[in-house]
Amino acid sequence: MRTNVCANDARGRPSAAVTVQLATRARVPSAARLRRYARAALPARAEVTLRLVGEREARALNRTYRGRDYATNVLAFDYGPEPLRGGTGGPPRGGTGEPLRGGISVIGPLRGDITLCAPVLAREAREQGKPLEAHYAHLTVHAVLHLRGYRHRTGVEARRMEARERAILRGLGYPDPYRAAGQAGRRAEGRGRPAVRPAPGAGRSAPRARR
Repeated sequence: MRTNVCANDARGRPSAAVTVQLATRARVPSAARLRRYARAALPARAEVTLRLVGEREARALNRTYRGRDYATNVLAFDYGPEPLRGGTGGPPRGGTGEPLRGGISVIGPLRGDITLCAPVLAREAREQGKPLEAHYAHLTVHAVLHLRGYRHRTGVEARRMEARERAILRGLGYPDPYRAAGQAGRRAEGRGRPAVRPAPGAGRSAPRARR
């Protein structure tokens, strides 16, 4: 099942194009909620696919793209912005629609795919004592921020990214995910910080991995 919606927000402004693909029969949030989670962290000029899968597909993707033979919670694949004709000069800026150097083209929307493994997310939510929808909101926002260039390789990067996650999730009505169920400060994959790694997208150019 696939739903693709590009709409305006409550004030009539353009919002990000978010496609939701359901490849699992597990209980998951509605497509409308998933789009809301993603758009909360996306710029208006963005084209992102959220694909919800079972453990078999998640394991195959993790094995293919990370060399790890198990189903992980979330994978992210960044395709970068798409060049468009008609720029007026100036420095390049990713995913903003601003002009490239030389006045030849402008940078188009931020583009990427996110794969969420429904059984793994359900298991993690139970183990961490979190509502399922709150966990989906966190992982979706976390993955989108990776597409936007956020990292957590150092303490400074991690604090910056976590602060942004908390602010977005607070706006969505969810509590601090790193404090829930004693998760603050835990970094193990599948327990604290989400494991976001490259995931594939059909029919697109070679992506840039977000780690």
